[in-house]
Amino acid sequence: MAERSTAAVDVADNSGEQPLTAKADQSTADGVAKNPERDKGSDKAQGSSGIDGPGEKTSPPELHSGHKLARRYRLEECVTRLDGFSSWRAVDEKLRRAVGVHILPAAHTRARSVLAAARSSALLGDPRFVQVLDAVEENDLVYVVHEWLPDAIELTTLLAAAPLEPHDAYQMVSQIASAMAAAHREGLAHLRLNPNAVLRASTGQWRIRGLAVNAALRGISSDTPQRTDTEAIGALLYAALTQRWPYESDAYGLSGLPKGVGLIAPDQVRAGVHRGLSELAMRALANDGATASRHEAACTTPEELVKAIGEMPRIRPPEPAFAAPPQYQRTTYQQGTYGRPAPHPGATQPIAAPPPPLQSRTGKALKWAVSALLIAALGLGSWQLADALMDQGGKSDGTNKSQQTDDGDKGAAKPKPTPIKIQGGQEFVAKGDPQHPDDVPKTYDGDKNTYWRTRTFNSGPAIAPYKPGVGIVYDLGSAKQLSTATIDLRYGGDHTTVQLYAADSLTPASLDSMTRIGNVTTTGNTATVKVTKSVKTQYVLVWLTAVPNSGYDSTLYSGAGFKQAIGEVQFTG
Repeated sequence: MAERSTAAVDVADNSGEQPLTAKADQSTADGVAKNPERDKGSDKAQGSSGIDGPGEKTSPPELHSGHKLARRYRLEECVTRLDGFSSWRAVDEKLRRAVGVHILPAAHTRARSVLAAARSSALLGDPRFVQVLDAVEENDLVYVVHEWLPDAIELTTLLAAAPLEPHDAYQMVSQIASAMAAAHREGLAHLRLNPNAVLRASTGQWRIRGLAVNAALRGISSDTPQRTDTEAIGALLYAALTQRWPYESDAYGLSGLPKGVGLIAPDQVRAGVHRGLSELAMRALANDGATASRHEAACTTPEELVKAIGEMPRIRPPEPAFAAPPQYQRTTYQQGTYGRPAPHPGATQPIAAPPPPLQSRTGKALKWAVSALLIAALGLGSWQLADALMDQGGKSDGTNKSQQTDDGDKGAAKPKPTPIKIQGGQEFVAKGDPQHPDDVPKTYDGDKNTYWRTRTFNSGPAIAPYKPGVGIVYDLGSAKQLSTATIDLRYGGDHTTVQLYAADSLTPASLDSMTRIGNVTTTGNTATVKVTKSVKTQYVLVWLTAVPNSGYDSTLYSGAGFKQAIGEVQFTG
């Protein structure tokens, strides 16, 4: 089974470079060496198992920092050297970005399998996986280039500190299971899903690295790839809930289960584990003697796991915690102590009489002098004010108008925002299918009861990983200086995130070609986005990146799930 690669960290690739489109050779993609061992232990143990004899004899290529591949990829740091191949952090000098590179000799036993796996993985093009960018054979080397995601964090690192909160664990297993179900529908498996292969990006999205390629590099395959990947997802969830590896051996910085005990449910390993997630982990892990869930049948494919997750009650994020202000401490004072706290009740203590105030003749004279000056100043000011008012009353209206003009903006009120009329609009599709493009005019027809709406998503509020976002580009007729955008929303509740972008046309090439000029997150039915970057533009993108869970809407015939609808959009300059 071919699979997909990635060995670095994960961040969305914004370079605009498309994955490879060359079709993989299926005979070589299916020709990876068989390894009966499943991925249950450390990387070192797994990497050394299932290696063909000829593969062990192949020496890794002698490469060094500064070496260039294809006169483009400059190697920076070797992060893995194992089984005749090496993995590097590199720089794509053409696009000026960091990338990851797997390299092995073209004569290596698994070189054909790695190339086929990388090309098959690249064809998937799913942003939930770290993307394969290039797969090349040249100069007696085979190398696979993939995204490098410096702002993403491995699940291994997250679990070194503490188990995941229930909502985070729910999001992780939901996104990973959905991604793997999509991969298996295209005939791709992973076979090396472990905490090192699961990454959380800075946006909160979970991504998978190493689809197909990591297993091909190590010569690993399975007769039951769907079962293998499903069990691996169960192990990830188990580790996220308990901070323990669900097998007897220690792995990935986690302690294994006690020997001889067998597989026990996560809520029996650690107190406070979410019962529904504990059941889900057991349903995915139930295999080869593992105890099945106490109430439900085992899940043997990622698709079955996705269905089981969908049947669970949604786990909401925790409420934000606010620190209570310190309790006000009343301090009592005894009369005559002048700021000293009163003694403990019952205690007797002589109270000293305050000393008589001292005031010299100089002090008295100074006080009277200051008082006299203040009185004189007040009198002079009152006289000048009255004189000015009398002079102003005797002047003509024309003089008054001239004076107002001469004064300029002194004390003048700021100009009121000027409405900008929308001349047209078009839905912007960054990925996948459009939403409801025929309804775009309803967002500027003057009727708040007509809507353009998004499709319904199964999870959220973030629209990713389904899409980076959805929205509409508006034509303002000519370049205008924007100050505010006001968007009427049909659904409140969970966070709705709205961003503004200045575009160069009604049909911009990509999100990267635009400039973000505003951002707001709201839980109400109105989003007011203030422009934070001053630009003059004729085209403005209103971009939704998170939508609330809105339930079924019979008025708009919209199913239950995460969605949003826009009634009216108004711009002011």
